[in-house]
Amino acid sequence: MEGIQVSVEKAGLQQQISIIKVGGYIDTTTSAELEHALSSLLKSNRYNIIIDLGNVDYISSAGWGIFISEIKGIREKNGDLKLVRMIPDVFEVFELLEFHYILRAFDTLEEAIADFDQQTSTMTSLQEPKNEEESKEEGVQPTNQPETQVREEKHRTSAEPELETIEEKLRRIIIENPDSGMFQIIKTLNTPRFGNIKLGWFEMRKYLKQLDLDTKKKRLDYFKVHSFGKLTG
Repeated sequence: MEGIQVSVEKAGLQQQISIIKVGGYIDTTTSAELEHALSSLLKSNRYNIIIDLGNVDYISSAGWGIFISEIKGIREKNGDLKLVRMIPDVFEVFELLEFHYILRAFDTLEEAIADFDQQTSTMTSLQEPKNEEESKEEGVQPTNQPETQVREEKHRTSAEPELETIEEKLRRIIIENPDSGMFQIIKTLNTPRFGNIKLGWFEMRKYLKQLDLDTKKKRLDYFKVHSFGKLTG
């Protein structure tokens, strides 16, 4: 192996996209250089980022951790981080770790750039202010919630029992959907029904490990025991 090579380019309609091209392998000995390149972009307020992994033949947990740890902050700034051109071996690990639930991946740079450009155009059109007459014509009521919707939300809230701890909520999610992957559980937990609790991938893994439910097999076994009183095979 020859270590890591990192370079940064600009792309997009207004050069608003930053492309980090990586070569070699990403592990604990080389990830610092990639992390530095990504941090420099964020400090420069560049939040539309593509990581080109076309010449990367191995990514360790340290490398994946860089992407996962930064994605929440990037999206809070209305940006995104997309991965492109992963070789089959790397993509297989990407799917095995279920990162495809939180990071978008594309076959080519062109597809990722086009996706960013489309997002930028959509956000621009949504942010265009409407005058008072247009708002009245469309029946916009930004400050008043419809009475029927309020009644429905109260009904849903009262129908669900209060769950005290995150552990209890996780057990409920697993019993209802035992074949859910890690990020599906994260997504379900971050809904009004479960209190909009936001956990990162590593935090969720910690909780599931404590509950001894950190694999799909364990979650399925837990579902069987809870539902039928014994394992059925």
